[in-house]
Amino acid sequence: MSRFSNLGHRLYQGEVSFDFVGRRKIWYSISGVIVLLAAVGLAMGLHLGIEFKGGSVYTVSKPGLTVSQAQDTADQVVSSHPLVQSTDNGKIRIQVSTDESKSSDEIRSQLSQKIGVPLDTVEAQVIGPSWGKQISDKALTGLIVFMILVTAYLAIAFEWRMAVAALVALIHDLLITIGVYALVGFEVTPGTVIGFLTILGYSLYDTVVVFDTVKENTKGLTKQNKRTYSEAANAGLNQTLVRSLNTTVVALLPVAALLFIGGGLLGAGTLNDISLALFIGLAAGAYSSICVATPLLAQLKEEQSDMKALRKRVLQHRAAADAKGDAVPAGEESADEDLQAGMVGQRGRSAGTTRAKGRPSSKR
Repeated sequence: MSRFSNLGHRLYQGEVSFDFVGRRKIWYSISGVIVLLAAVGLAMGLHLGIEFKGGSVYTVSKPGLTVSQAQDTADQVVSSHPLVQSTDNGKIRIQVSTDESKSSDEIRSQLSQKIGVPLDTVEAQVIGPSWGKQISDKALTGLIVFMILVTAYLAIAFEWRMAVAALVALIHDLLITIGVYALVGFEVTPGTVIGFLTILGYSLYDTVVVFDTVKENTKGLTKQNKRTYSEAANAGLNQTLVRSLNTTVVALLPVAALLFIGGGLLGAGTLNDISLALFIGLAAGAYSSICVATPLLAQLKEEQSDMKALRKRVLQHRAAADAKGDAVPAGEESADEDLQAGMVGQRGRSAGTTRAKGRPSSKR
């Protein structure tokens, strides 16, 4: 743990740096492959729950009744491949689609006889597909409003290029989460929709934290010739790297407990609806804020004429220094002290160099 803390300090001070922005083609390729797989999963279709396609639900309570036993019984009663799950309170939930030819009363009576419980203990509920459509429409409306407000906020608080990069990262996270959901075959329920909407906030949080540091690092950047925009953005990304990883791990731990322990070991299937969406979305959000949003922002900024001119000056300055056979004099960094306000490590070293030059010598 101390090594990890030391690494975070060195990243923040600029002593160690990982070139995420410079390797953006690699990250774009990885994201492209993942999104392609997600698109294949979506093409195969989502496993919509009964709330979205309609049907009937039967709840049975009997001591010692297992899911496999209830599945065998349900297969004998209906012919439309019923879905059997255990609920949080120990009951058995049997879902029957609208394709079933038998009436709800007939199915309820046969389940009561074959399972061996009184008829009045078998709860039946018929759900129409219109209810699920209302949920979908409201969720889509909420998503569109969220995207518009986020884009407007980022464009005002930062700039439109940051808003575009953040929006691309959000869509990237949603596509991956929905695609993985389709590939795994989990049932899409209202809880899943809630999970999809929840991950937007986590993804945006990481991106905004990184962008805020990048904004500070790039103030007055065009007035110096030491760093390009991509290099300054990469420095800001490294300064927040450990924080982003820590936030993601802390958020993933309880979600993983819900998914693998609650849903997997304890058999609480309803927990899987929201926990899988959160788990995939949080992981995708951490990846996109580091490997998609910031590299894309740097790419958009580097297309500006002033940033192109800055890159040209930086390369000429480095070429001149290489031609002289030495590095850039350390004292020159003090001239850029105010321009590198966000680069804490560089600022401290520059100030120290300036004070060293101005201090009178004690030797006589």
